[in-house]
Amino acid sequence: MTQKLSIIIVNYNVTQLLRNCLLSVEKYAKDVDYEVIVIDNKSTDSSWGDLIPEFPKVHFIASEKNEGFAKANNKAIGTASGEYLLILNPDTELEGFYLNEILDFADSKSNFGCLGVRMHDANGNFLPESKRSVPDMFNAFEKLFTSFKKRNSKSYYRNDVGEYEIAEIEVITGAFLLVKKEVYQKAGGLDERYFMYGEDIDLCYTLLKNGYKNYYYGKASILHHKGESTIKNEVYLERFYGAMQIFIDKYYKEKKPMQYSFLKAGLRLRHKIELIKLK
Repeated sequence: MTQKLSIIIVNYNVTQLLRNCLLSVEKYAKDVDYEVIVIDNKSTDSSWGDLIPEFPKVHFIASEKNEGFAKANNKAIGTASGEYLLILNPDTELEGFYLNEILDFADSKSNFGCLGVRMHDANGNFLPESKRSVPDMFNAFEKLFTSFKKRNSKSYYRNDVGEYEIAEIEVITGAFLLVKKEVYQKAGGLDERYFMYGEDIDLCYTLLKNGYKNYYYGKASILHHKGESTIKNEVYLERFYGAMQIFIDKYYKEKKPMQYSFLKAGLRLRHKIELIKLK
């Protein structure tokens, strides 16, 4: 039976945060026709299994190995029955009865691609990655090498769009990403070459290139305990900068060789700087 919404959550070693996330969904999705699918990405901490009896309506899947965020989402989405998909991080919490409002908004738009909401951390600080531009030579330099952020500019972190606005933008985050299942499948899903990071930028860009429109919905917000499951070490840096390299190889290498050379050099330099900071 088709439902309106399938909420997809990939878990890795964050049982307590996942529990809080599921409780927030239980609380704020009461008036929505939805299902929840949690896929555990071979956590080294098996305590996530304790949540199965606590949330009997949630469909839990155990991966045999950790093949990355993109592959786990695609696997879970293969079992989903919803018209819409909500890719949701386990370290997030919904904060209001806004899911139907967002779904109505999505239904009202022709060529709807995907939608993200306003995110803030546990201290209430707005997270600028809630609304972004597609990386290019200019905004990537600002992101990689400067702390200066121009106000009201169409920079990497779309400073021209207000925190509480509703606006058409290019890139949202995979921590909360609403998309029609049919559109997601037409776009090829998340590119499984990305293990972690970058797959959300790639999907948003793919949707744009296929004529869809992406939206930032600042009237709704989520709490994002950012990076709780991430250890900032050499493996993290390799995955993060490796993901950016996959993106520029895919979209810039042949079509924009000058930007490609600049971005590749910039990524390599920034990666080296970050490695030095770890030592």
